[in-house]
Amino acid sequence: MTVHFIGAGPGAPDLLTLRGRDLIAASPVCLYAGSLVPEAVLGHCPEGARIVNTASMDLDAILSEIRTAQRAGQDVARLHSGDLSVWSAMGEQIRRLKAEGIPFTVTPGVPSFAAAAASLGAELTLPGIAQSVVLTRTPGRASSMPPGETLANFAATGATLAIHLSIQNLSQVTADLTPAYGPDCPVAVVYRASWPDERIIHATLATLEEAMDPAISRTALILVGPALAAEGFAESCLYAPDYDRRYRPQSADSPWASWSHGDD
Repeated sequence: MTVHFIGAGPGAPDLLTLRGRDLIAASPVCLYAGSLVPEAVLGHCPEGARIVNTASMDLDAILSEIRTAQRAGQDVARLHSGDLSVWSAMGEQIRRLKAEGIPFTVTPGVPSFAAAAASLGAELTLPGIAQSVVLTRTPGRASSMPPGETLANFAATGATLAIHLSIQNLSQVTADLTPAYGPDCPVAVVYRASWPDERIIHATLATLEEAMDPAISRTALILVGPALAAEGFAESCLYAPDYDRRYRPQSADSPWASWSHGDD
């Protein structure tokens, strides 16, 4: 028996890895975060599977379901939205499983920031503009922020920020970011990225609060940084004709020349 933690992606049911799909199809028990995982993903569950919405359950109740499956020798597909590496609460579940000797696997999923960038048709890292993406959030009821992890500190780097779980804190977001980025810094809010009712709002730090629809109160990602609207950026060296690279050595003296001709 194994618990398979599976990133179910940002919302569109076809943004699911083949591995995730196959594990769901092979697991007689499925525990899923019902508020964010689309029902269409559950269509991969085998006939007769026990499917449990964990949205209203606490950690003890979730572990109780897993223990029941363990006693029956049944694998569990544990579905979380997006990718499991950030804000999934997987860590605390794995800690319990390790303590009880229950085996588990982790299958990554498409993260919401990647789905949002795809909807924007945007690359978040551009030569000479930004080469880092910071995934962060503002303090909330579920989790506080460590003292050094502030928006002002992240903004000082000039990186592209992907601010999660913070649409209700727009005033604080703009106040914290404007000193470093300036009022004209581009912002994009992507509501329910990849879902059928997805919405995109383009603004600047100065116009963000006015541009927002007050009906959007959750499930929205805030992207901030110069890379969102940059047009005069330099081209990458990666595809430059004179760039010496492994698959396109520029001379016989290139360190990649012998490798490219099959010399190990």
